[in-house]
Parts: sequence; C-alpha cells; structure tokens
Amino acid sequence: MKFYLSYCYFTPSMEKIQLCWLRRDLRLNDHAALYHALKSGLKVQLLFIFDTNILKKLPIYDTRLDFIHLALSQLNHELKAYNASLLVIHDTPIKAFEKCIAQFNIDTVFTNHDYEPYAQQRDTEIKEFLQQHQIAFETYKDQVIFEKGEVLKDYGKPYTVFTPYSKKWKALLNDFYYKPYPTEKYFHQFNTKSHPFSLPSLKDLGFEKTFIKFEKPVVNEAIITNYHLTRDIPSLAGTTKMSVHLRFGTLSIRKLAGIAFHTNEKYLNELIWRDFYQSILWHFPHVVNRAFKPAYDHIQWQNNEMTFKAWCEGNTGYPIVDAGMRELNTTGWMHNRVRMIVASFLTKHLLIDWRWGEAYFAEKLIDYELASNNGGWQWAAGCGVDAAPYFRIFNPYLQTIKFDAKLDYIKKWVPEFESFTYPKPIVNHEMARKRCLETYKEALQANPFVE
Repeated sequence: MKFYLSYCYFTPSMEKIQLCWLRRDLRLNDHAALYHALKSGLKVQLLFIFDTNILKKLPIYDTRLDFIHLALSQLNHELKAYNASLLVIHDTPIKAFEKCIAQFNIDTVFTNHDYEPYAQQRDTEIKEFLQQHQIAFETYKDQVIFEKGEVLKDYGKPYTVFTPYSKKWKALLNDFYYKPYPTEKYFHQFNTKSHPFSLPSLKDLGFEKTFIKFEKPVVNEAIITNYHLTRDIPSLAGTTKMSVHLRFGTLSIRKLAGIAFHTNEKYLNELIWRDFYQSILWHFPHVVNRAFKPAYDHIQWQNNEMTFKAWCEGNTGYPIVDAGMRELNTTGWMHNRVRMIVASFLTKHLLIDWRWGEAYFAEKLIDYELASNNGGWQWAAGCGVDAAPYFRIFNPYLQTIKFDAKLDYIKKWVPEFESFTYPKPIVNHEMARKRCLETYKEALQANPFVE
C-alpha cells in the first residue's frame, strides 16, 4: 500500500488550499516555504513524499530513512495540537501529485530549494506538471544562508577557493539573513478538514528499524563558545552534532548562524563551508561523479577490494583510522577530524578511489549530505576545490599524537589495539607515502593541460 490517505472526495466546490511540500526541512518553526504558505490566507496542508526513485536504491536497514520517519512522527505529533496532520505519500513525485490533485483543490505548491542534480530535475518536472493543471509552484531559500549566485566574485564568477568566498560571505551577512520566519503566528492556518492522515510504518515502506533514535535538537551554546578549543579532539564532546539536524532541516540554519555570528568565528566558518560546497555543487554539478580538477580523473587507483574491506571494517592496523570506522559503523556518525584522517588514509595510503569512500559514507553516515561530503572527500583526495595538495598526506601516527595523545578515543573504539589480536598495519606508512606521491605525480604530469 503506497497511499496513506483517509478518503475525502474531491468536488468542484471544495475550498482551495495551499500545499507545503517538505523535503529537507522537517520542522514547523522558522521555515521559509511554510511561512509564505501560511501567510497566503488559505488553509495549508503539509505533504511529505517518500520518493520511490530514491528509496529503491537504499538498503533495508537505512539510518537516514529511519531518522526521517522518526522526524515525521514528531511532526505529526506537533500538528495534533492544531487539529492537523501530515499527508504522507509513498510513490514517485509525479504520481504523488496526481493523487494530491485528485484529493484537493490546490492553489499553489510551496517548497524550499534543493540544489542536488536529481532534485533540480525532479522539481523542473513537477513544476511543468503542476502548470498543466493551473497550479503554481513557489520555491524559497531555506537550508543555506547564501545560495546560487548570491556570493560571487566581483566579475560574476563563482568562487572556487574558500577563504575569499568566506570573506565575501561575511561581508554580505547582516541580521536579515539569520532572522527567523515567525511561522508560529500563523499555525491557525493549517488545514483541519481532512485529518487525520496515517503515517506509514517502516515496514510499509519496505525498511527495517535501525539503532537510530530521534531527539529534538537542542543547541548547546557552551560548545559553540568553546568550539575553537575542542573541535579537533575526538574524545571530547566538543562538537554540537547538529549536522544531522541541518541535513534534514529539523533545525534551522538561521538559528545556528545567528548564534555563531555572535559567539565563535570558527563555528561560523564551518557553516560557511557548508554553503560553499552547496555553491560548488550548484555551479559545477560534474563533481557528483568526477573530480573537480579533471587531471585527477587520470590517477591509477589500486582499488584493492581486500584492503577496502579492512578499511570499512576498521581493521587496518592503524588505530586512529580503525577507531573512526568503528565509530561510524556503530553509531552512524564520525568525528570531523577523524573523517579527514580516514579519507586521507583510503585515498593516499591505500590508493583507493575517493568515490568508493564517499559511497561507503553515503550508506553509513546519518548526516550524509551530497555537497559537503563530496567536497570533503575531494578535498582529502586532493582533487576538489581548495583541496589539500596531493603531497599533503596525513600521518596517522602524528595525527594520533596531536589529537588523541592520551588514546582515549582509540581505547573506546579499539580496545584491543595493544593486544596480539590486533592486526598489523596493512600498509607501511613511508612506502605508502612514496607510492602515493609517485602515482599522483605521474597522472598530473601526463595531463598537464587538463584543468
């Protein structure tokens, strides 16, 4: 059963409503599209589509889908206070809107921008489909502070280096950009005439429950205040762990940006990196499948499946690498400093294609988001925008000394690292470094004019 909707028959006299389509914005407060829908004066019905085009590619135990399902359950609970409910459809977007048109007299569909290539194609098709039915399609900026062409060089070209981008970003920022949308003033405009709609179970969708739990986001301002001191120490609770909430929009980016602007520039920079990678994805969509710097597509990767398996399982013999991978496999999350270490190790020590690593992160990370993770992996591999030079190769032992000197993080995730059962390193650091430099140099020298 794919359509979770109580029966309500359409008649020409049915009152017009607005439809607000939720995607990466699973909240009621400070929500751009919802604000404009509620202010229109017509009743508003919230819609979420479990897109079968996306779901058919996912494993049955998928933490992100589980998180979305839990977030939607929370939303439905909140809507009950206003005698409303969330309409959930499990189908392709086109078929979902066919059902909506049969069910409601729709004036306009409101939604927020999504910058990924599939999303752009999907939204173009939906807009054209709705136009055929004389239904407007209005979209708004919500998941970033600045988007598309808002932060450009003086001559109109997109930035491809972070530092000048961030300077321009900060110069443009003012109170307006992190001011919240006061949606709560208009909650009386929710549609109350067609409720309640039922929420499908995970099994209805073809998935199984995972270990993921959902808690409404609570921003710890003390962590943001001290972020520059604690962010690189994986054994500390020194990061906000708000990335998953930004990914699915259970927390507004404007709230975090406002706090960071007045509190900690290092944390603000992390939010700017997020906007930066969204801008890169928008202007250079080829990065989804290819290196930003084309010459790096000519690297002769080793792509050894046995060493890749050892990396995935956290059995490389490098404790800091193994700790990160085990944290990821167990919790669906990994500390950001360690993400850089394990990515560098895979691409440069093992000479395995960064796309293999990114795909594994896509499967395991609950906060996986295409733009940021693609950008991070290409940075680590040396082939992306503002990337680490190819000759910068993280030494896992030195990274351990610098960021986990007391081995607290390693002891937590690799308790056997000092025992005879712990595997020997699958590759020698000095040998791997030399091999990496030679391989990269050969690829770049063979393609000197490829930019």
